[in-house]
Amino acid sequence: MNWIPLENEAQLEAIDQASESRPQLIFKHSTRCSISSVIKSRLNKGSLPETVDFYYLDLIAYRPISNAIAERYGIRHESPQVLLIKNGKCVYDESHSAVYMEDIMDAAGS
Repeated sequence: MNWIPLENEAQLEAIDQASESRPQLIFKHSTRCSISSVIKSRLNKGSLPETVDFYYLDLIAYRPISNAIAERYGIRHESPQVLLIKNGKCVYDESHSAVYMEDIMDAAGS
């Protein structure tokens, strides 16, 4: 799976702009959490749909970006967590064991 690393807050503006033409997904992953590792593995099992850009945020290394995401989209931080961005707004979010690629794709309209 080819995740796009999310490593600076400036990328959030680029995500918002790109979300005007195609859905953008942010996956917030804690490298210290076993549940987060299970969800990452679940998402990695299939190939990424070409209709969505997938961003990977390492929460341990980049926690301030997670805080900026929570503030920007009005979604409380959880881990693991996925946020689907369309037209600059979070239209779908889910966390922990409820994260499934099929649900993400349904929300993306793919």
